[in-house]
Amino acid sequence: MSVIPFAIAWFLADNPGKVKLGTNNGELISPPLTTEISDFTGYDSFSADNIKQLQGHWILINVLQQHECQKVCQEGLYKTQQITLMMGKDIARIRRLAVIFNQAAQPLPKQWQEDARLLKVLPAERLKATIQGISAADQPGALLVMDPLGNLMMKYDPGYDPYKVRNDLSKLLRISQIG
Repeated sequence: MSVIPFAIAWFLADNPGKVKLGTNNGELISPPLTTEISDFTGYDSFSADNIKQLQGHWILINVLQQHECQKVCQEGLYKTQQITLMMGKDIARIRRLAVIFNQAAQPLPKQWQEDARLLKVLPAERLKATIQGISAADQPGALLVMDPLGNLMMKYDPGYDPYKVRNDLSKLLRISQIG
């Protein structure tokens, strides 16, 4: 009986990939990538007027890299809307952001253009390549999470489960002393 714990420890030391450490469902971005409010420009007048709301809040970022907002993109925007509603009393600590890469096109349907809780922004040139690299440019519909200090710190692949994102966000908000 006393040999069993040592055998398990030996096996796990030789096979570290067999055990998933942590309880997060998303993939941590390590090291976190720092951004600033000045890295974003409002896409429309509403977003330009309210861009200061990003400071000091947790931000769910939908990356819209295509010329038009296809089904996957629309599902991602809908999921982030539902996640914020699921957060209950913590809804005031969260903001939603759509990062649009092509200003000439109208990628959002009318319902998302009129959404009063969705800020639409254009990224600075230095930030474009970074966001595209993180969010898998070939797979639209990914989600990024930014902390109140402006660090891109977690990502979710397209087709993510909004309940798992809500669980991760609840944990982050519970232990966070900021935002």
